[in-house]
This record gives sequence, structure tokens and C-alpha cells, in this order.
Amino acid sequence: MSNIYLGYHFQVEPKELGSEILIAELGEKPFESFIETDNGFVAYIQKDLCSKDILDDIYLLHSSEFVISYTIEEIDQVNWNEEWEKNFEPIDVDGKCHVRAPFHPKTEAEFDIVIEPKMSFGTGHHETTHMMIQHLLETEVTNLKTLDMGCGTAILAILAEMKGAKPIDAIDIDNWCYLNSIENAERNNCHEITVYEGDAELLKGKKYDLIIANINRNILLNDMQQYVDCLNQNGILLLSGFYTEDIPFIDASCVEKGLTYVKKFERNNWVSLKYVN
Repeated sequence: MSNIYLGYHFQVEPKELGSEILIAELGEKPFESFIETDNGFVAYIQKDLCSKDILDDIYLLHSSEFVISYTIEEIDQVNWNEEWEKNFEPIDVDGKCHVRAPFHPKTEAEFDIVIEPKMSFGTGHHETTHMMIQHLLETEVTNLKTLDMGCGTAILAILAEMKGAKPIDAIDIDNWCYLNSIENAERNNCHEITVYEGDAELLKGKKYDLIIANINRNILLNDMQQYVDCLNQNGILLLSGFYTEDIPFIDASCVEKGLTYVKKFERNNWVSLKYVN
């Protein structure tokens, strides 16, 4: 088999939700890796594994709710480590928490988290991850039973354990995220994190003191009642993955279900909200 790859450069509008769904669909094909771009992402596949009709049954490409276009380039001898180094930047939050890949230098931050993503898309929508880390840094979480919903690379679950939360459940519907979260928890010597592959259906009968959900507006609104049902009295709910203009919808859903608003972070039109039960 050759080392020649094809790079499918997708432009997606709206980007965040469309890219998330499209990547999930492409993940069922032999695409090996995805790298986020300003307008969408690049999907890589070995040329020998690609057919002319590989995208024919991709549902999202035929959806009227999204505008998607793509171009294809042929790439010889892809150096994936080099790609990660070019595209994955470390996250430094207030000098207290550093999220980095193994090839980034260690800092003197109080909380040093090392992750090695299987794909760079979703590893640090830097605004939302940054704000959720800010919330966690400000919150006393010692011995709080915690849920990281839509855990991605498990950054937030790892930080929660570093701050004393336990036990911790981390859930993601994406198989790559599930596997990557297990690896990253081990890489950071975490022993309180249990990773599950699935969605909010896994929450039935569970109870938590702290729920972290960094997903997107539609999923948050759809699953909000399940989060609230799982939240213990005086429990904390941290939400992100949506824009400033989405706040009225998220807030109305939370207040209607008996939650009390506490605090908001904003960063480049992204928002993170804190509620208590």
C-alpha cells in the first residue's frame, strides 16, 4: 500500500455543528484524521482506500440545512507528527492550567495536562475549553461526583480529578473520543475517571454533584432535562459550546427546570455559563 494520501478540504456553514456531524459520518469511512481549519476541516484518507463514490451516501452533503463544499488535494508522505505540531496549539489558562501535547515544553503551571489527540478537530475549541477550565479553576470540586458530558479528549475530566473531584464519569458518543479519553486519562495518571461511549441515555439512574457539558446548543437543549434529573441538590452545572446569541435559549431552559444562574464567561462570542441546582 502506498503512502500517498488525499486531503479533502471541506468548507462548512454553519461550521461547528456541521463539521461535528460530517466528521462523525466520515469516521465510518476509511478517513484517518481530521484537522480543523478556519472554515471547516481537512479529512485525510489513504489514496488506495478511496473510491470515487466514497461520499455518495454521506447524508449531510445532501442536507438543505448546511452549505458544504470541498476540494481534494493529493499529498505524498504525510508526516502526522508535523501536522499536529503545526495545528495543535497549547492552551494556557491564567497561568494556572496548561493543556499541551507531548511535544510542547512543560511549564510551571499548577495544573499541567498532557493530551495526544487522535484528531485535532475538537481538541480545544480554544474559547470554550478555556472558559470551562476557568470555571473549574474557580470552583471547589474536592470529592464531588462529576460528569464530563461530551468529553472529547477528557481535558476537563482530567482537570477535575487533578483538583480533587471523584469519582468521574466521562462520556462521548464518538468512538475516537472514547478511546482517546481513555488514553489521555492514563497519560495523566488519572485513576478516578471512567470513560463511556454513548449519549445521554447512559445517565438514567445516575446522580452527580458536578456536571460539565461542553457540546453545542442543540444537544444541550435536547438533553437539559436529563442533566437536571441527574444533578444532586446544590449541584453545579457548567455549560459551553454555544454563542452569545444562544444565551436566552439556554438560560430559559435552565431556569424553567429550576436551576439558578451564577456566572458567565465570554470569549470571542463564545459563552460558558454556570448554574446551581
